[in-house]
Amino acid sequence: MNLVKGTLIPIGGNEDKGSHSENENYTLEFIEEGILWHVVKEAGGIDAKIIVIPTASSIPVEVGEMYLESFTKLNCTNVHILDIRSKEDSEKPSSIELIKSADCVMFSGGNQSKITDRIGGTTIHNILLDRYQNEHDFVIAGTSAGAMVMANEMIAGGSATESFIKGAVDMYKGLNLIPELIIDTHFIQRGRFGRQSEAVAKFPNLIGFGLAEDTGLIIKNGNDCTVIGSGMVIVFDGSKLSHNNEKILEEGTPMTMANLCIHVLSNSDMYDIKNRKVSVLAIDAPFV
Repeated sequence: MNLVKGTLIPIGGNEDKGSHSENENYTLEFIEEGILWHVVKEAGGIDAKIIVIPTASSIPVEVGEMYLESFTKLNCTNVHILDIRSKEDSEKPSSIELIKSADCVMFSGGNQSKITDRIGGTTIHNILLDRYQNEHDFVIAGTSAGAMVMANEMIAGGSATESFIKGAVDMYKGLNLIPELIIDTHFIQRGRFGRQSEAVAKFPNLIGFGLAEDTGLIIKNGNDCTVIGSGMVIVFDGSKLSHNNEKILEEGTPMTMANLCIHVLSNSDMYDIKNRKVSVLAIDAPFV
């Protein structure tokens, strides 16, 4: 398998967009130091061509305008909204040209299944896969639903109140950008530990990442992960499970998982996907 050359930036949702909200519990103090700044930096700076795709949202026009405003606050000069509402939209020459010429494509939050249904298997999807695999300077970012869809085995929904009960998680196919992972978002705030545990029980060869709000990962070469933002990333490694009864249980039955390995990472900590290895930031080191 060839080494992936592009960069992924999955974000846990509710990233600071410079809206001056009074609730700053899970946002950085200044947008200039926040996650969208990292997206711009990885894309090549303020002149980079950034394409925002609000397909997952139920209010795509409003969401697109919000991102235009946010990137403008970061002095970006070349931001475009690609409002895809059908597979036919994903085959339009104008849409294809935007994806071909982009330095960064960013998927908004909403319903991740909409992204798969409207973009999966289309010309745009194939271009995204090809550019991500073969171009060093190409960035794909996504927040909330836009992060979850990066996986192949994608969490499509599920109950947080029925944690650790078989059937608490619904799975669907994502865009298969990084098939080694299962990504969940709003992780701390919405109590999603149980549904990610079940997802990893279903696919113990994969690594589960639970991203808190205003928290993300910069993933280089399909392997090297660095945590950004103000919260935590919870890593689920089921490769050494000594007991996993997910396959034999009936729906609604409590699950057993023994020797599930959990890591809690924060700003600037790193994770090696291939070797399943954590590198923790020294306590007195500066944040990124």
